[in-house]
Amino acid sequence: MKFFSCASCQNQVFFANSQCVSCQTTLGYIASEKDMGSFEQHSPVLWLALNEKYQTKRYKPCYNYQHHQVCNWVIPAESNDIYCESCVLTYTIPTLDNPDHIVYWSRLEHAKRRFLYLMQRLNIMPRPKYNDDDRYGLRFNFLMPEPEHPVLTGHANGVITLNASEADVIYRETTRIKMGENYRTLLGHFRHESGHYYFDLIKSLHPELVDEFRQYFGDERQDYNAALQRHYEDGAPQNWDQFYVSSYASTHPWEDWAETWAHYLHMMDTLETAYYAGLIVRNNRKDTHDLSFYENPIGAQDFDLLLKQWMTLTFNLNALNRSMGLEDAYPFTLSAPVLDKLRFIHKHVLGKAFARQIA
Repeated sequence: MKFFSCASCQNQVFFANSQCVSCQTTLGYIASEKDMGSFEQHSPVLWLALNEKYQTKRYKPCYNYQHHQVCNWVIPAESNDIYCESCVLTYTIPTLDNPDHIVYWSRLEHAKRRFLYLMQRLNIMPRPKYNDDDRYGLRFNFLMPEPEHPVLTGHANGVITLNASEADVIYRETTRIKMGENYRTLLGHFRHESGHYYFDLIKSLHPELVDEFRQYFGDERQDYNAALQRHYEDGAPQNWDQFYVSSYASTHPWEDWAETWAHYLHMMDTLETAYYAGLIVRNNRKDTHDLSFYENPIGAQDFDLLLKQWMTLTFNLNALNRSMGLEDAYPFTLSAPVLDKLRFIHKHVLGKAFARQIA
């Protein structure tokens, strides 16, 4: 994640901010610029950008920004659209007659925007799914479960469904413990489920990559439902950590891909944040490396260098968390087969294999 500043006072601002805490200037994310804008409000739907790069441009807040305060993105004032590039992807939300549902929806949208920011940075931003037959678009359904209608988080045919109860911290943490997971976050759900969406794009747009995929992840044509049932009945193989990034990844090649894809996104976002923070770590152990950045990790060609930086960064993040009495920030180890899978993803993200024909 890049670091941003207020155009009025140069104070640091963050991706989720809608107002500068220093000078109270109105803020909003300009997706086309991949930047936080500072604005002078001429009217509720006409904001003049104060940033030097686009001072003459006029914007308006997303409908969900203006009416529900669950968004902080803006769109060009002359656009006929009322929703920003993030909110337009949301097809279904919980009913808003319950105040808790508004809180859950806001948390889900915040996590989605963070996920989409990285997709923008990687130049693989999804577009809306125009209709049920649209093979390349993406749509989100945020659903609250009911006693007779449970909601399963998952992906099918360009539609990602999220159980909105996951935005309840107590529910999510209880589920994490029940499932025996080390890590469970809203952002992680978006990144994992998006892996299924992008895999479908690979198969559809780049069938020549499928054989290479199977070399690393296995044959995805094996029975998924049977594999899932076997996983929940018998658990993961005892040696799963020698081949997979998580126990759930051992279930089926689809889940191996989605889990590894999510970890790639975790890595790239965190490394970019460290880059913009100017973090430098001097090596004081034989099994770690110096951490310093000569280029932005986004788009970097030398993936082995990125892996060294990642190992050093996560080692120190975990040590810092332990000093605060917290669990590890990154409770995973990466075996050689997992590193090869991450290299496969990086190679084809750099080659923009995911981007062609989805615009």
